[in-house]
Amino acid sequence: MTELPLVLLHAFPLDSRMWNAVREPLASHFRVITPDQRGLGRSPLPESDREPSLEDAARDVVALLDRLELDRVVFGGCSMGGYLAMAVLRLAPERVGGLVLIDTKATPDTPEAAQSRLDVAERVEREGIEHWLAEANLPNLLAESTRTGRPELVETVRAIVESQPPAGISWTALALRTRPGSLDLLRDSKVPTLVIVGEEDPITPVAAASEIAEAVDGATLVVLPDAGHLTPLEDPAGVVEAILSWYPATHEK
Repeated sequence: MTELPLVLLHAFPLDSRMWNAVREPLASHFRVITPDQRGLGRSPLPESDREPSLEDAARDVVALLDRLELDRVVFGGCSMGGYLAMAVLRLAPERVGGLVLIDTKATPDTPEAAQSRLDVAERVEREGIEHWLAEANLPNLLAESTRTGRPELVETVRAIVESQPPAGISWTALALRTRPGSLDLLRDSKVPTLVIVGEEDPITPVAAASEIAEAVDGATLVVLPDAGHLTPLEDPAGVVEAILSWYPATHEK
């Protein structure tokens, strides 16, 4: 049997550096690919007249698989990365050999959340991201215990957020607000699924993770204590252990 490669899709408003602490431990077991999503990190934002949509970001991911000549992979996604993994499952289910859904949910934005994303996009277009985007997001991204007791990690997250291209932040915020719900998609897919969530995650709480795990037959749910919305940064060892313990379920026959 051959291990499928693992493609890790990052959270918003970060880039693939959020996987730094888990990449090497996982890569000693199977191939790990950590792309930046369009407009974020080192990936350019293509010129387009189309309305921002996660479907276009999903097409980017499928194009990456084509370039790497990979037929099927396991997709792991944190927060927005989970939404994107589900978008790939909707677009090209034959390319998805497994899912690792980390601190994410399968429901669409509420009207209030959609309005908040629109507000973010409009503010970015007016002001850029300096002096406010990181501060606005840090309380929701990291557990309170992390924010008070691990200042170096707080600064790492702040630096990643503050280095993002404003146009990419705006595009992504607009794309996220129109994503569809994916519970029925997951329920029907029968893809091997691991769900990981920080016990102190205020954005996509344990209840949202449980909803996914209950919808997918045979899914595994792992709750990591003392972690918030960015478990790969807050508890990388816990994330690595969860993935390695589960990964044999995705072996190709």
